Amino acid sequence: MGVELTALHWIYVVFVVLIIGFMVARKDTSLVCMIGIFLLAITATHSLSAAISGVFSSFIYAITELLPTILIISIIVAMSRVLTMTGINDVMISPFARFIHTPSWAYWTIGLLMMVISWFFWPSPAVALMGAVLLPVALRVGLPAIGVAMAMNLFGHGMALSGDFVIQGAPKLTADAAGLPVSDVVSASVPLVLVMGIVTTVTAFLLLRRDMKKGRLEVAKEMAATVETEAQQTKALLSNRAKKGLAVLIPILFLADVVAMSYLKLQGGDATALIGGTAIFILILLSVFAHQRSSFEEVTNYLIEGFQFGFKIFGPVIPIAAFFYLGDAAFVHIIGEYLPKASQGIVNDLGVALAHAVPLNKEIGAVTLTLAGAITGLDGSGFSGISLAGSIAHLFSVAIGTGAATLTALGQIAAIWVGGGTLIPWALIPAAAICGVDPFELARRNLVPVVVGLVVTTVVAMFLI
Repeated sequence: MGVELTALHWIYVVFVVLIIGFMVARKDTSLVCMIGIFLLAITATHSLSAAISGVFSSFIYAITELLPTILIISIIVAMSRVLTMTGINDVMISPFARFIHTPSWAYWTIGLLMMVISWFFWPSPAVALMGAVLLPVALRVGLPAIGVAMAMNLFGHGMALSGDFVIQGAPKLTADAAGLPVSDVVSASVPLVLVMGIVTTVTAFLLLRRDMKKGRLEVAKEMAATVETEAQQTKALLSNRAKKGLAVLIPILFLADVVAMSYLKLQGGDATALIGGTAIFILILLSVFAHQRSSFEEVTNYLIEGFQFGFKIFGPVIPIAAFFYLGDAAFVHIIGEYLPKASQGIVNDLGVALAHAVPLNKEIGAVTLTLAGAITGLDGSGFSGISLAGSIAHLFSVAIGTGAATLTALGQIAAIWVGGGTLIPWALIPAAAICGVDPFELARRNLVPVVVGLVVTTVVAMFLI
């Protein structure tokens, strides 16, 4: 038996289509989302004042839901800033340089190290933490700068961020939009992240090695001296002995967090809180050691830098998340009891109606989620549209009758690989800048590996649904 679709349902559908259209056209979607929220509120309440208040209330709801994610990322960035300023990051990463003897070893060592660091520090800070240290080493053994950028980019902004297993910012957004526990999305994403990561990085490596053998890529040796000089600029705040001691202590603290999360079975917000608290402790500790009497002011300065980064990243996400939260239980919380009595939420209702109107299957669902995720990534954020991917996954899983977590994870992976910093040139700037390469050239070289990875991952997802 079908469900009753009202004007609210059709307004929601129209604005989902508009949001996708604006993303394809590479236009910002914040205004569209705010208009959508207003129209939903005024259609439901027939009150101008309630509709205006509803827009603001939806922002409060979205910020409340996203605040732990914004906070953890801001704190991690603040901590990474003090690691860079004190030169501790150089000491932490330098032991891995001894494993880099050939271009192949450089690619895989830099990539895997970038992935691990990105799990705990997020990719953009991780690029700053390790790029300046390992780039000169890679250049010396014959890996071109574009190869270094690809390794950091694909393993960090692609593989690590698409899973986001430690900080769990990405699965938090998609899980909320899909009405699922974060742990379900994280579990479902593990095989897909591995398939996508392995296929993409191996394809990229093979193409890179082919072009190096044919002489299409050469190492710009003159860059090495410049990068090495830049890497030495911020090393006067601590003694070498202090740097070495702290460089050992910091990984131990984060590894202890991982052990605690496993032993205490901490997931979602609890795991995020543990990582965040550890990062705050490290930030304070390093600031006191490095700045001593001025540590009171410097801790605040580092936090300000972190929060500026966090809200800059999540500023465009808040209006979009606010709109998509209205597709589920948040509608009643923000606007009120205005849906039909038998309604299970706008997205659930649409999913049931879709199941009755169109014969869907898991193959169509998987392809649709990959395309939807890729489209939402076209704005170059990676995060701004994954609520849409979660919402569509919810809709399709209701229609198909299964596969909610897998579809949600697939949409998340597609969105972040495209928009999180592997294909959109303006999102590639951190890795491109530190390696001194053209972001458009980096995007061009990433295109084939990422597309191949998405195709294979989508096929694998069809068997997992």
